[in-house]
Amino acid sequence: MHKLVRIIILNFLLMFLVACDNPQTQEHANLAIDKTLCQFSVGECYKKVADLQVGLLINPVNTPSEKPLIVTLTSNQAITNISIRIEGRDMFMGIIPVSLSAIKDNVYQGPLIFGSCSSDYMVWRVFVSFDYQQQPRTLMYDFLADNDNNERYR
Repeated sequence: MHKLVRIIILNFLLMFLVACDNPQTQEHANLAIDKTLCQFSVGECYKKVADLQVGLLINPVNTPSEKPLIVTLTSNQAITNISIRIEGRDMFMGIIPVSLSAIKDNVYQGPLIFGSCSSDYMVWRVFVSFDYQQQPRTLMYDFLADNDNNERYR
């Protein structure tokens, strides 16, 4: 019985450890600029696999939390079985699926809303999975939420 109570208490405490409040918030302000993050203010963020180039763009480009966003995915060749999900890169914020619709050849769009975090530096990761040349592929794109000061992260 005591073991069961300990397990319940431990699980309860672990729920609070998965919160988005990052104690390193002050350190992030002093970090070097992360050039690996997508900068939607300058255009699509591209990844390449085989001879395929896949671009991601999120509008509004400052990617505000708790606001409606539009995700646009483009490819220079046909891809199939496309799925997108978004997760926190450095902390668990849940898994957010994005439902895409084809708007023209090799261009797909879908709506997105993600939650806010008390940290002033929340990086999200977009996982794009698809089939190309009869092979499953996955690409990852990282971007900063609430990126109102784009110059700071260039």
